[in-house]
Amino acid sequence: MGNIGATEILLIALVALLLFGAGRIADIGKGLGQGIKNFKQGLKEAGEIDEEKKPEKAALPAPPVASVPKEDKAS
Repeated sequence: MGNIGATEILLIALVALLLFGAGRIADIGKGLGQGIKNFKQGLKEAGEIDEEKKPEKAALPAPPVASVPKEDKAS
């Protein structure tokens, strides 16, 4: 249960064809394709804007490491 096979997909496509007609389905597909294209373009532009806003990280020198003399525990 829950798996959609080829028969079910064919049945859904046939019902959609009967409800909307071939011309209307082509228009729906075209609109859906343009919507996806615009969405991807928007994501790309948003990524470019984010990269422009990020300040470049300056290379900071490593903090100095203090050496601690070892104590003898031979008391």
